[in-house]
Amino acid sequence: HHGGRGPAREGLAEHERQKGDPGGPKCGVYADYRVMLERAGKEIDAVLVAAPNHIHAVASMASMQAGKGVYCEKPLTHSIYEARRLAQVARETGVATQMGNQGHATEDIRKAVEWIRGGAIGAVRAVHAWLGGPNRVLPAERPAETPPVPEGLSWDLWLGPAKARPYHPAYAPLAFHYWWDFGSGPFGNFGCHTLDTAVWALDLEYPAVVEASSTQLNEETTPLAATYRYVFPARGGRPPVDVFWYDGGLRPPRPDCLEPDQELPSSAGLLIVGEKGAILSGTWSNAPRIIPEERRRQYPAPPPTIPRSRGHHRDWIEACKGGPAASASFEYGARLTEIVLLGVVALRTGKALFWNGPEMKATTAPEAEPCIRGHFRKGWSI
Repeated sequence: HHGGRGPAREGLAEHERQKGDPGGPKCGVYADYRVMLERAGKEIDAVLVAAPNHIHAVASMASMQAGKGVYCEKPLTHSIYEARRLAQVARETGVATQMGNQGHATEDIRKAVEWIRGGAIGAVRAVHAWLGGPNRVLPAERPAETPPVPEGLSWDLWLGPAKARPYHPAYAPLAFHYWWDFGSGPFGNFGCHTLDTAVWALDLEYPAVVEASSTQLNEETTPLAATYRYVFPARGGRPPVDVFWYDGGLRPPRPDCLEPDQELPSSAGLLIVGEKGAILSGTWSNAPRIIPEERRRQYPAPPPTIPRSRGHHRDWIEACKGGPAASASFEYGARLTEIVLLGVVALRTGKALFWNGPEMKATTAPEAEPCIRGHFRKGWSI
């Protein structure tokens, strides 16, 4: 949360001091990634994108088209169309990519995926994920006052593809997550972390139906609390599965297999419910455990089948150097991001989306189209 050019330069200077190399390599500093790629492109091997959500797609796209490996923070994009385009261009260019859902690299998520695939909890028909604590109270309208833009901030560049509006500290640097033009709310922020185990283990791709409801909704900012539901059809030999997300302090009903003296964590979690028990884990796919305890004791852990990770950033760096593809590459990252963003589209559209995945269309809600496609100001299209 202390990003920006100033703190980044300080961090680099400190790193060089610790190495005893005050005269070491000095980093170029640019406000515009396009200028950076044009002027310093030959010196750059790879790009890490940690700008606000609405910049993710355009910056990642330009970097891939310049032949650079790209690591982009979650959610990978701000719209579903952008997620499709990024996955497509990643395939076409063949550059090394990775989305920043760090839990994907852990031993924990691999164990949970192996348990589910190994039948530890039987066939899975429901998944519940939640983010505890109340969401922040946000204004329903844009601030009317127009304070001066702080020195060093290129406001027009910060807006990038988003519609023009006057600068206000309510948007930047940190609160952009909660404004629909720039972010996708608490679900966008945490969905790619917490739903990762379920999407990976159950091979979730296109839901058939997505619906959402919330406390009072407005055109500008995210609501106080919301619930989302996805219906995924049968896949291979696996039954259909319902996936639920709750935020703003809402929680799922307790599963029958949870012992009476146990409570679901109120802070956040993921509950994958099978016919023979459930798996409960945390925000970043961490600390998975089989419940009830009796089922955990009966179940012999299967031998590892998923290659282990050397670390989320390390896997990407190795891929940039010609090693195997990173496991949360844009192909997977785009799929996970699209699932999360579909919930946001359903919430903002206010009706159930009957989703035609291959065509990228909500068949009964043509009014969802602007939300699905996203916005690109002149000069910023992908």
